[in-house]
Amino acid sequence: MSAAPPHPLVQVIAVRKEYVLGHRTVHALRGLTLEISRGAFVVAQGPSGSGKTSLLNLIGCIDYPTSGRVLVSGQDTSRLPDTALSRFRAHKLGFVFQNFNLIPVLTAAENIEYPLRLIGVPAREARKKACAMLEEMDLREEGGQRPAELSGGQCQRVAIGRALVTRPDLVIADEPTANLDSATGEMIIHAMHRMRDRLGTTFLISTHDPRIAALAEQRWHLRDGLLSDA
Repeated sequence: MSAAPPHPLVQVIAVRKEYVLGHRTVHALRGLTLEISRGAFVVAQGPSGSGKTSLLNLIGCIDYPTSGRVLVSGQDTSRLPDTALSRFRAHKLGFVFQNFNLIPVLTAAENIEYPLRLIGVPAREARKKACAMLEEMDLREEGGQRPAELSGGQCQRVAIGRALVTRPDLVIADEPTANLDSATGEMIIHAMHRMRDRLGTTFLISTHDPRIAALAEQRWHLRDGLLSDA
């Protein structure tokens, strides 16, 4: 008897998201349904206003759907209160941003260590994990430097290390190569893909970069709040 297939890591079920702007209602997502497999490298694409950011915010537990359900790691996050949602996000999710969002007064090592301290990991253990992640991201020599002393590519590798150090189920990356030159962007793409292969972490990436799209096992095209064929 064959084993049952594993449950998807993420399930978005008939999700609608609406925003009220003055007297106008914006329909950002219009009954969207999709799944993300565990360990997948997933890309979301679409023009401005297509619903990509709204979708990432819902899966990333930053916002609630107007209707429908969002399940991450088996948890219906659309039903969690704010405090529980913040705790879930800190333990289960990692984030990589277009503008890095590193803390400027902290060193590279301290930036990577920061999310561990937020979830209560003891200082000595957190520093050990941060140093190991610096090694993983080829940043051993840069651990004592602050973001202003690092290149854009180094900052983004610190950001990836910070996202991965808690060993989350899912990393969400919003246009991670948009502010990088072509060669540096390619290095970041392969760093993310390498870490997915090494750790088994699922990646969901919003991007216009065709090099990232080429590596995707799942690719979504969004238009007007719905999945599109292109």
